[in-house]
Amino acid sequence: MHLAPRIMVTGGAGFIGSFLCERLLDQGAEVLCVDNFFTGTRSNVAHLMGNPRFELMRHDVTFPLFVEVDQIYNMACPASPIHYQFDPVQTTKTSVHGAINMLGLAKRTKARILQASTSEVYGDPEIHPQEESYWGNVNPIGPRSCYDEGKRCAETLCFDYHRQHGVEIKVARIFNTYGPRMHPNDGRVVSNFIMQALRGEDITIYGDGSQTRSFCFVDDLVDGLIGLMNTDTGVTGPINLGNPGEFTIKELAELVIEMTGTSSQLVQKPLPQDDPRKRKPDITRARNTLGWEPQVKLRDGLEKTIAYFRELHAAG
Repeated sequence: MHLAPRIMVTGGAGFIGSFLCERLLDQGAEVLCVDNFFTGTRSNVAHLMGNPRFELMRHDVTFPLFVEVDQIYNMACPASPIHYQFDPVQTTKTSVHGAINMLGLAKRTKARILQASTSEVYGDPEIHPQEESYWGNVNPIGPRSCYDEGKRCAETLCFDYHRQHGVEIKVARIFNTYGPRMHPNDGRVVSNFIMQALRGEDITIYGDGSQTRSFCFVDDLVDGLIGLMNTDTGVTGPINLGNPGEFTIKELAELVIEMTGTSSQLVQKPLPQDDPRKRKPDITRARNTLGWEPQVKLRDGLEKTIAYFRELHAAG
């Protein structure tokens, strides 16, 4: 009988996935990291390779996988607009076929599965902040819908496998998360601003910069994911995981300029189609169910993130 839980993390070489693998190993689990390296990188998990409880497998979740596991964190899917719009059909396949394959595996092995969903299921929300009971305002045929609708369908599949086959599911709706190991060219606002500042380029803001985002540091998010995975069977979610502290894009840009000491100026460009104007999680459910709320202040998290990108930039 194996004593350490066997845990699979799909997308485990990605930004959030790699921190999750690291934390699970620290807790004594055996970790199988599965990634096709579309956006994840080996360097994110290189430091874990010497651990005898860590295994790295190159695999695409759109194809079935036959392994024995106790828990599955399904984190696989490109999550930034640049990456998910590069091959939108593949993005939808990753969300939908990937969920079917991982739920099928959970059904066969009687594993518990956590699906990484997203705040994008709320689309461009008409209520603020967003709570889990809100059904969202999503354009089903727009350039972002491969991701938004893919993730919405993945949630549907989770609840149908739960109702029809009794699969133990947990659904986490992840809001903007940042930290070291973000992809420098993923087009996300935090990495964009920091890289532009470090290169001494002007900082691009879309629209007038008044749109808001809530930024959660990756360590806080990982706490929330593990907390949700280990709740009672009756807790399925969806549960919002994100930082309710709300900042305008302009405030973020000014903070990055100040913290990097750059002479970059702000440059405005038109807002992309279907880009949400506001994004802020209502985390009442996470507080009550998981006893979770973010601890890391934006300035402290940015300090660590800037240090990581500075090193990356220096290495060229």
